[in-house]
Amino acid sequence: MRKLLFAALVVVFILLIIFLPPGSLAALQQYQAQFSTWHQLHPLQTALAFFVIYVVVTTLSIPGATLLTLLAGSQFGLIQGTVLVALAATCGATLAMLISRYLLRDWVQLRFAAPMSSINRGMEREGLYYLFALRLTPVFPFFLINLLMGLTPIKTLRYFAVSLVGMLPAIVVYLNAGRQLSQLRTLSDILSPGMIVMFILLGLLPLASRRLVRMLRKS
Repeated sequence: MRKLLFAALVVVFILLIIFLPPGSLAALQQYQAQFSTWHQLHPLQTALAFFVIYVVVTTLSIPGATLLTLLAGSQFGLIQGTVLVALAATCGATLAMLISRYLLRDWVQLRFAAPMSSINRGMEREGLYYLFALRLTPVFPFFLINLLMGLTPIKTLRYFAVSLVGMLPAIVVYLNAGRQLSQLRTLSDILSPGMIVMFILLGLLPLASRRLVRMLRKS
């Protein structure tokens, strides 16, 4: 059964790679008008389809979640975009963790033995706070966190809740960046006040996250 499920995941992964748009900003802007038209004609169906695609992309660790977040910012706005992306990203991360736990355990242990030992030490020392710190200032890529956490005894609901809170700051910043990028018409627009603020926020996000983690550790 595990082999069949894994084979099905591989097939889905290949199909998504074939049919998803190329992962670049130019491609994002190229499909933005079409996406906007669909959203205006069928807002509920478009939001649902976006949610499902985002969940699948994050579950299978397919590159492109950042571009999807920018797209959500340009089309859904900050509030609706935050709800959609935060829930979709957390659902995808949780599903990836469960897949690692029940289907890919042996492969993950063999392939990522060194980072797995680091994760285990961190979880034993600081528990859920360690996961929160990884989400807020990721030492490992998010997909790797999902895979490795599946081998720990962390409960699914706790993983979901901590991941949701830990990923929110980055999601909000990238959604706001998507709102600004959607307004670009010429290269000179890159120097607009909104774009300058967006670049500053993107640059300060890792520093602010590290400062917040230090403050929480001292409290």
